[in-house]
Amino acid sequence: MEPDSLQTEVILTHPRESLGKVQLDWTPQPGNYLDFEGKTYAVLERRHRYQLKGGRYRLHNIAIYVQSAKRPSEKSLVAGRWVVGDATCSYNAHSEIMRCAVNPDGPCESCRFYEKLEVTS
Repeated sequence: MEPDSLQTEVILTHPRESLGKVQLDWTPQPGNYLDFEGKTYAVLERRHRYQLKGGRYRLHNIAIYVQSAKRPSEKSLVAGRWVVGDATCSYNAHSEIMRCAVNPDGPCESCRFYEKLEVTS
């Protein structure tokens, strides 16, 4: 059975509660966004649960831990992965979940703290 054909349990991290189960046609990774029952959530963690059957462990289900979030309007591609915000700023966290410490909610374009990242060779 393929991981993406299994039911995925969606669990809210704070307060900890199960939001329900969903059949996904993609494998959610931390940093991805999920629209579930009319709300948007950021995926923080993914856990696989196994079950012993016939002397072998088999993937039984997948649980993703999420938090409420707004889908970011600004993204940058860095080393083959998408990060939130303008990656050319020295304050950018280069994270799929968090933009930066000084202006985490953005936007980057009008941020008074923007400082061009200096590249050294």
